[in-house]
Amino acid sequence: MIGENEVAIILGEPAYPTDPPYSPTEVFPEYPFGSFTDERGVNHAYSAVRAALKALQLDASSYEHPQWNPLGALIGPGDTVVVKPNFVRDFTESGFVDAECLIAHGSVIRAVVDYVFIALQGHGRIVIADAPQNDADFAVIRRITGIDEIQRFYGDSGHFNIDVYDLRQERAHKVDGVIVGHAPLTGDPKGYARVDLGRSSALAEISHLCHLLYGAEYDTGGLRKHHHADTHEYLISGTVLNADVVISVPKLKTHKKVGLTVNMKNLVGINGDKNWLPHYREGTPSQGGDQFPTDGMRRKVERAVVTSFKRWFPLLGGLRPLIARPAKGIGKRLFGDTNRGTTRSGNWYGNDTAWRMVLDLNRILFYADRDGRLHDRPVRKFLSIVDGIVSGEGKGPLDPTPKPTGVVLAGINPVAVDLACARVMGFDYRRIPLLFRALADHPLRLAAFGFEDVVARSNDQRFDGPLAEMRGPLLDFEPHFGWKGHIEIGESTTTDERGTPCVG
Repeated sequence: MIGENEVAIILGEPAYPTDPPYSPTEVFPEYPFGSFTDERGVNHAYSAVRAALKALQLDASSYEHPQWNPLGALIGPGDTVVVKPNFVRDFTESGFVDAECLIAHGSVIRAVVDYVFIALQGHGRIVIADAPQNDADFAVIRRITGIDEIQRFYGDSGHFNIDVYDLRQERAHKVDGVIVGHAPLTGDPKGYARVDLGRSSALAEISHLCHLLYGAEYDTGGLRKHHHADTHEYLISGTVLNADVVISVPKLKTHKKVGLTVNMKNLVGINGDKNWLPHYREGTPSQGGDQFPTDGMRRKVERAVVTSFKRWFPLLGGLRPLIARPAKGIGKRLFGDTNRGTTRSGNWYGNDTAWRMVLDLNRILFYADRDGRLHDRPVRKFLSIVDGIVSGEGKGPLDPTPKPTGVVLAGINPVAVDLACARVMGFDYRRIPLLFRALADHPLRLAAFGFEDVVARSNDQRFDGPLAEMRGPLLDFEPHFGWKGHIEIGESTTTDERGTPCVG
């Protein structure tokens, strides 16, 4: 069995096939659908996923034989497997639709599903599920990714049903980024479970600051009911909690609140209500917050004005769609545009809240059973296949710049794979609290290894070997502007008395 500290890093062509259902262009010996291949082009994504599984030496003795079953050690007949892609949203902040650098590509998902299908041997369930951002159009995401065509292909050619779920309970309607209403959604057919991490939460050490927490929407009171004193609870998808195996298919991108978004941040999408998720704390560090990086009269005025706006705006009812755009325009002129270089809302390297929430979700995924009860050892298996074929840099996760790299990474531990992703991107894990703190000892431990123990298996000698021995910025990603100059490989780093990195 592959070690948790092993990661595959495959470098290939930075291009996706264009036609769903994204069948391979070559009939591989293990391919379960005979001659149903795609002769219209070259499917580099399928080949890269296959190469990543080979690099991990999964079922190595059967490779290049019809019986090759690389996921057989993780998945058995009768299992329920949830494939959790990054379906964050169907459009970027700049308005581009079908952006390849924004969400996991359907061709990568198709390859993953095929190898799950092989492992199930016709018995079990495959569910593709995510809770995208509150304003995302799931029907458009399905169209962009070709998921409907993949479903039909499996029904017609494999006589096997694949379920696809939008795990959200409601969708927000926005005007220029301002929420003006909500529409109910069907949600998770398996329902949801409250999972309370209590003192095991990474938020427990800042419980005295919970009155400052801000979530996904204006109703901070709703968020703070779930995070206070010794209570730190999340509303988790029943479909995910009922899974035997979860396969994460994230997009390799930068992130404004946690530095990068890969496997660990991808778990924001297992929630039924995003407003249970703390994103930042209101105020500046001197006030116990991380909303803004610095004090100053302008920030004090902005906080007062925005707090007042968020309090009275929901009371305007039908007038909200008319007022939202001009109000947002005034805000941009007075206080600057978040998408054009203004740092606010915890979108900077000093965000001390979001990484805690993300670690909590990862502990829940591994240690919470189908009823939401926590155990002292993992209760389900995990696999990661990272889509970095066209990655996203700069203003991620919602307005990234495409970075064609051709890279696919894989592994069975989210921390190890995310550490490898950071190193490939040219980021120093010690300056990213999400990664640095994920390695810490904890009763619900996420990693039983250190950075120096993570070993990559690659078809490119630059990426083959221990992460700690790799040199240079490698793929040299540009961070989000709120993190630029603070996480790149090569800057001097010191730590405080707790061992937390700090940049001077």
